Amino acid sequence: MPRNLPRLPAIRSAADPEALAEAVRLLRAGALVAFPTETVYGLGGDATDDRVVAAIFAAKGRPRFNPLIAHVPDVAAADRIAVLDARSRVLARRFWPGPLTLVLPRRPAGGVSLLATAGLDTVAVRVPDHPVALALLAAVDRPVAAPSANRSGRVSPTTAAHVAEGLGDRVALVLDGGPCRIGVESTVLDLTGPEPALLRPGGLARGTIEAALGGPLATAAPDPARPAAPGQLASHYAPVRPVRLGARTVAADEALLAFGPRPPEGAAATLNLSPSGDLAEAAANLFAHLRRLDGAAVRAIAVMEIPEYGLGEAINDRLRRAAAPRDDDAPMSQVD
Repeated sequence: MPRNLPRLPAIRSAADPEALAEAVRLLRAGALVAFPTETVYGLGGDATDDRVVAAIFAAKGRPRFNPLIAHVPDVAAADRIAVLDARSRVLARRFWPGPLTLVLPRRPAGGVSLLATAGLDTVAVRVPDHPVALALLAAVDRPVAAPSANRSGRVSPTTAAHVAEGLGDRVALVLDGGPCRIGVESTVLDLTGPEPALLRPGGLARGTIEAALGGPLATAAPDPARPAAPGQLASHYAPVRPVRLGARTVAADEALLAFGPRPPEGAAATLNLSPSGDLAEAAANLFAHLRRLDGAAVRAIAVMEIPEYGLGEAINDRLRRAAAPRDDDAPMSQVD
């Protein structure tokens, strides 16, 4: 193999019991393993081991002040690392397993690395809704920190091939469970204050959560210098090429990320998130389509308007962060 080509990780089918057993062995030994969830592929490591958490940050080029989500197989496991109140138990019963992350008071005896929580007295915890992830987490029998399995600030992976392309041999093994069903990250909800606050829109719509709680969610104002949850930095989920939002026309040297039945013509390349205007289909296609358009020989990526309701809130959040100004000459650890 030529020396200038990146070394790729082992990709093994998650349907192979031996592959799952190898992933468990690697995680227990302190290695990093990428695995599928219903949202995106996660870069997994033992959340109780400072050295492993540091290796996750290094593999992603991620700022260490940005906290990680601890993934667990069930509510009982969540209760061992976080303090669940009545509100969180209502949401856990209704939406776990599922694309909802809860920020809760951290149990000091729970063992989660302070590096994973960015030194905060809170911990972000989730039970993912994917059979491979749940089997892996149950077998590992410890919380697994698993941010999206990509270089920090770049487009999140929704297939095993995306992980391999982005991380190379920074990850020991990739469990291939096929394309992710939802395609955008989990919704992050802060329950540490008197009012539940939405920190990051995601795969579970705001209105669905509000109906379960019987009241509106506050929207927390993020502090870029000290995020309380993943995905709050201004520039994030970004392709290499600039992103232009709200496009009604498109130039011949632009790629078009379209939505709906009547996209404008004239783009160098076009991919439609959902020709029928279905937001669930659009969310599932978002990151894969952005990656493909980013690989085209174009000056920029123009994006049509997406409705701001339901899953559209999460899609627009990711697109606004993808389009945010960034210093392309800065190291990746400064662009997350």
